[in-house]
Amino acid sequence: MSNITILFFLLVCMRSAVAQFSVNYNPKIQSSGNIQYFTPNGDNLFVGDCIPYYHEGTYYLYWLLDSGHHSALNGLGGHQWTLSTTKDLKHWTHYPVVIGIDEDWEKSICTGSVENDGKKFYAFYATRLLDSEGKVNEQLSYATSTDAIHFEKQKPNPFYTFAPGYNKKNFRDPKVIIDRSGVFHLLVSSSIEKDYSLNSNRGCLVHLSSNDLKQWKVNEPILTGQGAVPECPDYFYWNGWYYLLYSQGGNTSYLMSQKPFGPWIEPKYQVFDEDWSNVVKTAESPNGRRIAASWIPSRRDNKDNGGERFGGCILLREVLQLEDGTLANKFPEEMIPATGNELSLKFVPDHNAKKTSDSQFAIDALGSIGSLYSANIPVNCRITLEIDPSGSNEDVGLYLRSTDKASEGYKLSFSANKQIVSLANTRIEAVSGLNKPFKVDIIMKDDIIDVCINGQRCIVNRLPERKGASIWFYAKHGKVLFKDIKIYPIINDKL
Repeated sequence: MSNITILFFLLVCMRSAVAQFSVNYNPKIQSSGNIQYFTPNGDNLFVGDCIPYYHEGTYYLYWLLDSGHHSALNGLGGHQWTLSTTKDLKHWTHYPVVIGIDEDWEKSICTGSVENDGKKFYAFYATRLLDSEGKVNEQLSYATSTDAIHFEKQKPNPFYTFAPGYNKKNFRDPKVIIDRSGVFHLLVSSSIEKDYSLNSNRGCLVHLSSNDLKQWKVNEPILTGQGAVPECPDYFYWNGWYYLLYSQGGNTSYLMSQKPFGPWIEPKYQVFDEDWSNVVKTAESPNGRRIAASWIPSRRDNKDNGGERFGGCILLREVLQLEDGTLANKFPEEMIPATGNELSLKFVPDHNAKKTSDSQFAIDALGSIGSLYSANIPVNCRITLEIDPSGSNEDVGLYLRSTDKASEGYKLSFSANKQIVSLANTRIEAVSGLNKPFKVDIIMKDDIIDVCINGQRCIVNRLPERKGASIWFYAKHGKVLFKDIKIYPIINDKL
């Protein structure tokens, strides 16, 4: 064998070794039951951005398979698309990687979207790579499929590098829309490079369109003026309204319009804006509903006050549309963890509190604070109750996973005057209806505490440290009734 042949053979082997980047993800060992709060079984594996899609009775949940919190391939991510599907939101089928890293220049298969033109499925995504100067670029790629499971990457790959006047490093997360005339539209996360009136607000969504997937027109951006790159856009039409979602720092906002591409209206509150629900995207689901998918980040050093780390577990919400077009959300009924029988617990009135019936307690704490408590609460449980305030109060709520005298525990607080709900070190704002009777549904499962208020707003947090067995109910500077308190142990519902 000549030296040239040997050299060529070694180069091919080196390229193949790099190109065969893979993660040891085994779909056969994943639970086929409830996917709420799902983290993949395997060594150091997590869920990244979710890409939901619905077609002919099946809810397809594509998600970025993360290994080591974005540390793969020298910190460029090494993400790949995998897939979980369901027809009833209860039973799930998991698949191997459906769009993976096949070439040495592919450093991450980034977030994107899926659509069908009546003939085949298209998965558009960004590929993170290093250019000839070693600088990070994100360029657009796509793959096609006949079954939404087995995809074939199309060439040229990438098919689009960047739009003139927009940032090359940030050019990702394409949302594909196929209009009635068959034109493909892509909404792409980027930022404006040319002169701009506010330098700190260059973030935008580039709008590309094409008739043939070869020639692409750069239209006026669909969204501008953002303080950061508006990531992972989502777009859908629902009962007379068009909705545009985008995320910044993981937190998701949305705008609404009665025309396809704006002008956009800011809603009265941002229902998806939860600190620990990252990158919300939505899709239809069986029975005409709409299910939003996101992911709950991991905590750095697994501490309550540790910052976010990329990769965590799946979070699903059912999206509701109110009469004025505003969106709300709640727990999907099918995804509430299975529970055992209601626990028979003794609730003890403490300061400024008294029992008024078998299932009702009153706190009268004008100028003071009042409380009641119960012990022997399981770490993993579901809690439901109704809170009925009489007039104004400073705040009312609970201490979860607490110890004696609520000296430790996670404070869940409802402030009607401020319209704020807080859960330990996170909160949501513009929560209306807290000045009248409202219902609360709480899921505590492992290190996740998830709360739904009145079936229209949710707040979640990852809190791994405290495991106290007491629960406290309190009200400050007001009169409040706690009604119909029920606590159920969560059972292992994995299949």
